[in-house]
Amino acid sequence: MGYELRVVRESPLAFAELAKAIAPAGFELRGSEEIVAGHGGGTHSVARWHGQLVGEPGSDWQVAQLLRLATALGARLMGEDGEVYALRDGVIEVSTGGSVVEIGKFEEIIDAGPSAWSP
Repeated sequence: MGYELRVVRESPLAFAELAKAIAPAGFELRGSEEIVAGHGGGTHSVARWHGQLVGEPGSDWQVAQLLRLATALGARLMGEDGEVYALRDGVIEVSTGGSVVEIGKFEEIIDAGPSAWSP
């Protein structure tokens, strides 16, 4: 099991609300729990529904897609250790403990696709 990122909202997210919101945001529901997004003619896993949305990203593209999904749901994207992922001026940032680190430009990451991180 990898590092988890969670889509967190003030009010609980119901599955019916999730199902209604994902298609206009460019996502699809595969089965009853997997959220996928398309790139390069294929679909790639972004998150799973387990009473909440949880993703285990293996690329910056998946982090960007999780952030896009969180935004579409009026939520925040948070890591296991409390860090918060956000989009500011077209750049994905992660803040933790008072420091902010830029991940990269959102559009460039989305265009690059789901290339896995190197070990």
